Amino acid sequence: QVRLAESGGGLVQVGASLRLSCVASGVSGSSALMGWFRQAPGKEREFVAASRWTGAYTISYYAESVKERFAISRDNAKNMFILRMNSLKPDDTAVYYCATARTYSANYKSTGIYENWGQGAQVTVSS
Repeated sequence: QVRLAESGGGLVQVGASLRLSCVASGVSGSSALMGWFRQAPGKEREFVAASRWTGAYTISYYAESVKERFAISRDNAKNMFILRMNSLKPDDTAVYYCATARTYSANYKSTGIYENWGQGAQVTVSS
């Protein structure tokens, strides 16, 4: 059984940085997609970033709202991926979820293509 364990998050002020980590256990091989989503109160879960492993190299994808501020990275050997968040804004306040998909899909922004999900980590940006 695949399990994703998140860590990081917390309460910070505008402009600060945070790091979220997600470690996958119970998997064999590398997940083609490792993604981060977030859900603010009263809103739908939205795509934040994803890392695609092609078997030879990594491709990263970002939502427009976080491009240039967030960075996703992965360590296939440890089945771990990280989201570094810089220049945080109040609009970044949400519960952040990590997710993995065994195979790649061009619909990487869709929650439906990810099979496994973390428990969520609260990120609160105070102004």
